[in-house]
Amino acid sequence: MNRALTLDDLVLAGIALAAGLVLAFMSRTLLRWLAKHAKRTRWSGDDVIVDALRSVVPWAAITGGAAAAAAVLPLTRTVQHHVDEVLQVWLIVVVTFSAARVIAGLVRSVTQSRSGVAGSATIFVNITRVLVLAIGFLVVLQTLGISIAPLLTALGVGGLAVALALQDTLANLFAGIHILASKTVQPGDYIRLSSGEDGYVVDINWRQTTVRQLSNNLVVIPNGQLAKANMTNYTRPEQQLTVLVQVGVSYDSDLEHVERVTGEVVAETMADVAGAVPDHEPAVRFHTFGDSRIGFTVILGVGEFSDQYRIKHEFIKRLHRRYRAEGIRIPAPTRTVTVQQGGPVIPQQRGGGSVLTGDAAVVDQDGPADRSSSRR
Repeated sequence: MNRALTLDDLVLAGIALAAGLVLAFMSRTLLRWLAKHAKRTRWSGDDVIVDALRSVVPWAAITGGAAAAAAVLPLTRTVQHHVDEVLQVWLIVVVTFSAARVIAGLVRSVTQSRSGVAGSATIFVNITRVLVLAIGFLVVLQTLGISIAPLLTALGVGGLAVALALQDTLANLFAGIHILASKTVQPGDYIRLSSGEDGYVVDINWRQTTVRQLSNNLVVIPNGQLAKANMTNYTRPEQQLTVLVQVGVSYDSDLEHVERVTGEVVAETMADVAGAVPDHEPAVRFHTFGDSRIGFTVILGVGEFSDQYRIKHEFIKRLHRRYRAEGIRIPAPTRTVTVQQGGPVIPQQRGGGSVLTGDAAVVDQDGPADRSSSRR
């Protein structure tokens, strides 16, 4: 101590601390008011900035008051130096965490505002947060007088060993970055892998991709496996898609009448059922002369993948009711087996039913429709 501590010194230090506390309270009140107005705007970035300032500004005011109080006190040079270092480190820590929150929030806000970027993917947000915290840590070390050059060298050498030990983890990390950068898969897309997993993509983080199935179960897929798998994305390039329904009518049907009636049912379904595409043009395509029917395909338009089940359900019910009203017959598959008279009766097992040879005639219901055969 260069001189004795007096009452004036304590009063001035108390005033400095009180001023810092008052300024912190006033700034927090002002920022709370700004936060209410920021929520009314369409851009979510101002909410992130104001929220971070509510953490930085009050602590900065308190730190400034403490620094002013330490400056008016008759402290020795060594003590004053340590106090300044502690206050600087504390302020850097507060600013670093607030900056990490702001930058990560802005990254999330920007990605959510762009349809071509993964809005809810946490991989970019986590990488940004880690980088900001690492920079803040290096600044703290530099403030304390610790040289960071040897640390960076050691990290570079040790990074090689870590990379070899964490090959799978790093592979998943870079695979996740590649998936997001290539924009082939984004959260909200409905995907199906060649291995059978399917569902809506919930999130893509640094290691894995989470997929929610229609049964509301979560499937966790490593990013490396997702990058190597053959995948069908039912959301891109467009969310709307078409589904096919196979139908067949008897040979004595008027195909022009069948096509017209089916098109009317398609148009009615597209207009009435939620999730359908109202402007979808009815499409009926005949393609097969079957054993007992003429087969054709009906093409329906749906808004997204999960809508197809409800739309197909309603279409089949309406088409069946309309066919019955119009007298259009949908034949059931049957098989008639004719045998030679007077032969021995030998039971034979075939498929799902028994066939008898001899003085008998049976119907095999497991075979294709209306195919006659003769055993001799």
